[in-house]
Amino acid sequence: DERSREGSIWNRVPCFLKDWELHVHFRIHGAGKKNLHGDGLALWYTQERLVPGPVFGSKDNFHGLAIFLDTYPNDEATERVFPYISAMVNNGSLTYDHSKDGRWTELAGCTADLRNQNHDTFLAIRYSRGRLTVMTDVEDKNEWKNCIDIAGVQLPTGYFFGASAGTGDLSDNHDIISMKLFQLMVEHPLEDETVDWTKIEPSVSLLKSPKDNVDDPTGNFRSGPLTGWKVFLLLLCALLGIIVCAVVGAVVFQKRQERNKRFY
Repeated sequence: DERSREGSIWNRVPCFLKDWELHVHFRIHGAGKKNLHGDGLALWYTQERLVPGPVFGSKDNFHGLAIFLDTYPNDEATERVFPYISAMVNNGSLTYDHSKDGRWTELAGCTADLRNQNHDTFLAIRYSRGRLTVMTDVEDKNEWKNCIDIAGVQLPTGYFFGASAGTGDLSDNHDIISMKLFQLMVEHPLEDETVDWTKIEPSVSLLKSPKDNVDDPTGNFRSGPLTGWKVFLLLLCALLGIIVCAVVGAVVFQKRQERNKRFY
């Protein structure tokens, strides 16, 4: 619980499993009160290992997967509730923006009350057949709660697992108690047998780029600026609505006129 510290722990041998699940027993705690602690913990499955850097104590522009357990909101305009868990996949071309809490490169995330708990806190990362799932057990209920679920994720084999943490002007204790990796027995299509999984580039098949997303206080994403097609459809719906209202109004007006004539 000291300022301007960083550290990490990594496995010595690369992982060549296509399908796996990582269980992490951790604890984040300290004397700092609300918004007076930081910065957080990161869990990694990356090509690089043991390289100190600015992203929670590890390297930026990495290759692979990162799961961030961010405890401090650097963006004062954000409506998200911290601590906040988020996922990022990088092929070395993306930079993590601390000032925006990584919002522009985030794939998905959720809020989790994981700091200063008096019970054990756990996180699970599952990767199977291109699907990335992150679950938490931080409420002392001995059950997993879904946090992140993303399809279309491509991660190569031969990368390293690790965890890192960093402090700045504020501080906290970031404890890794255990990291346990499990192999998942999953059937793959025959064509997967011809793929060199060590050569796959980390990527995610999204309908839109994470940078096109706008922050949502619920922890999810909503669409960004309207495209040409969306504007056209919106105007078409509005025009149809006006026509329907005009027809209904004309019918009502005619009925009223007929009723008035009968009255007189």
